[in-house]
Amino acid sequence: MAPNVERILQCIDRGDQESVQTQLASYNTVYAECFFFNVEEWERRKRLAAALLCFIGKQPLRPGVLSACLRTLRILSRDRQALGPLVTDGALLTLAGHGGICCAAPVHEEEEEGEGVCRKEAMKTLCNVIYNSPEAQDRASALRLLPGLSQRLKLEIHTGEPTIVQFYELRLLFLLTALRPELRKQLQQEQGVAMLTAGLKQCLAVRRGEDHDEELGEPGRTPPPVPREASERAIEILKTLFNITYSSRRQQPDEEEAALYRHLADILRHCLLLSYEDEDHSEEVQGHTVNVLSALPLQCLDVLLSGSPGEEVGVNMDCVQELLLFMEKRIERGQKLKEKLTPVLNLLTESCRGHRETRHYLRHQILPPLRDVALRPEQGPTLRGRLVRLMTHMDTEVKHCAAELLFVLCKENVNRFVKYTGYGNAAGLLAARGLLGGRPGADPGGPQYSSDSDSDTEEYRAAKSRINPVTGRVEAEQPDPMRGMTEAEKEREARHLIGLFNRLSREQIIQPMGMMTDGRLAPMCGQIRSGTVEEEEEEEEGEDEEYIDQ
Repeated sequence: MAPNVERILQCIDRGDQESVQTQLASYNTVYAECFFFNVEEWERRKRLAAALLCFIGKQPLRPGVLSACLRTLRILSRDRQALGPLVTDGALLTLAGHGGICCAAPVHEEEEEGEGVCRKEAMKTLCNVIYNSPEAQDRASALRLLPGLSQRLKLEIHTGEPTIVQFYELRLLFLLTALRPELRKQLQQEQGVAMLTAGLKQCLAVRRGEDHDEELGEPGRTPPPVPREASERAIEILKTLFNITYSSRRQQPDEEEAALYRHLADILRHCLLLSYEDEDHSEEVQGHTVNVLSALPLQCLDVLLSGSPGEEVGVNMDCVQELLLFMEKRIERGQKLKEKLTPVLNLLTESCRGHRETRHYLRHQILPPLRDVALRPEQGPTLRGRLVRLMTHMDTEVKHCAAELLFVLCKENVNRFVKYTGYGNAAGLLAARGLLGGRPGADPGGPQYSSDSDSDTEEYRAAKSRINPVTGRVEAEQPDPMRGMTEAEKEREARHLIGLFNRLSREQIIQPMGMMTDGRLAPMCGQIRSGTVEEEEEEEEGEDEEYIDQ
């Protein structure tokens, strides 16, 4: 039996805390899992929300009663049609006050259980309201809830022990920065990157070593998997970090910013290398880590190649290998490639452009020396084959990103690119860059690549003269279609084909293209026509009659 809302309202009017708690406990049990509401009850739910906000804002309540009221408000906040009373300035400030973010109150490491539960319910309600209401987002920005929330998080991170409410505080921070562009800049100006980096270190249990590098756990021991609760907080932090850093790649950081981003990249390196108790969280953490890395200035990503403490001086490819495995996993899934795959493709491409060691390592992993030239480049289970298949994907961004990575791995050398992908697959990128005419090396104004050679295998050298450059493989011998034809018959066949092409062009079924001096394609504007339209039509009619007689 559904709880009687009118009876609950009467108990609230009387100020009977015990009856209110009893009635709301029943209401919360019935609607705990309810996310779709009866339209006819909208007005009653609005009245209940308004009454509860007034009730919790005017008089001190016992923790159990306050918790029941806030839980009911959380349930009501799921209904977008009944949010009216919850999006007022007074309601938002009341919820923020019970959530502990209206002022920089001291944070106690041992928060009383009842107080923590109430704060958590208030924060859950705020998250629902902000997510569901653009008006609430606007008012939250005007009421400056972000500074109080940010200060609260700084104090909690400084104490070292996260509270039971911190996940929802981080979730609210993410929502505010995702939905209000001005709040992204505000959080960044309030040292949000440093705060969130410290919070991420706390989640991952990263400590500062003697040589001031970030270390995991005890030296010489494999760190334990990151607990589920910690990985959940890490995900919210990573999402917010992306919100406030996504434009950084297009900017030139000063010395202080570069140090800040390098420190963050060092922590993100651990995000990629750690294991997690929850397998689903492992891939989600890696995905959000890739997003943040792709937003940071390229010159700050050299720390990804840093070796572990105690290793010899040099580069460490563990992080690059994890990114490669992550990319393979996303390709195999084949779901939402634009959203889930393009960030890691772009990150690897830019890393290859900026760091010779990364390019050299990935080239050997993705484009090993060619041996089997019987298959087309896009065939087979190899990583090269899967990436070449993406070069003709229906999504323009996906195919561009896949082609760009392979092109950079070939050091932007057209001949080498065609060798590994086939001219047919490479044509799209080459046309976009004006390189269809071929070019032996990279653009002098672009990245400067090393001069190491691309050595061919014996198998490739033996078959090289028989490889079809368009398909990128050795094709079976095909009979000559003009064998046995006289020169006159060959000329007549050629004129017939020209006539067919002209007819298709005039009827705008196809548009003949030609290569300009800059290597780009452009319409030929009738250049292939060998005579006037009238002459072509006469020729076509005569040729058609000959073919009919045959």
